Amino acid sequence: MENLKDIRWKQRFENFEKAYKLLEKYSKQEIKTELERAGIIQFFEMAFELAWKVLKDYLEAQGFIVKSPRDAIKQAFQIGLIEDGHVWIDALSNRNLTVHTYDETLADKMVKAVISIYFPQLKSMYEKLLKEV
Repeated sequence: MENLKDIRWKQRFENFEKAYKLLEKYSKQEIKTELERAGIIQFFEMAFELAWKVLKDYLEAQGFIVKSPRDAIKQAFQIGLIEDGHVWIDALSNRNLTVHTYDETLADKMVKAVISIYFPQLKSMYEKLLKEV
């Protein structure tokens, strides 16, 4: 029988999957307008927020104690759940920045980073956890 912590991470994974699929869909399209840029950044923020929470819940189901997004990233990297801890920490910093600031130059850089750097990391995590759901 599944325990509550197993159920929790799997439920969180379903929510992450929805945000991930939206990011995947729209990151394949050409981004031309300010609205499209804002949309990609918003989908990234949602997917990333849910991603670290999935990691937290998964790790807690495995018996780890996780107190922050940074803890979740470090621990997930140590057990091989994510591939590049530095990229994840960078994504966390940038996500925090985009939530509180809007600057066109930053938005352009962020869209490029989301598509070329952060999305592949989310995809890798998604594929690993999909096998365990």
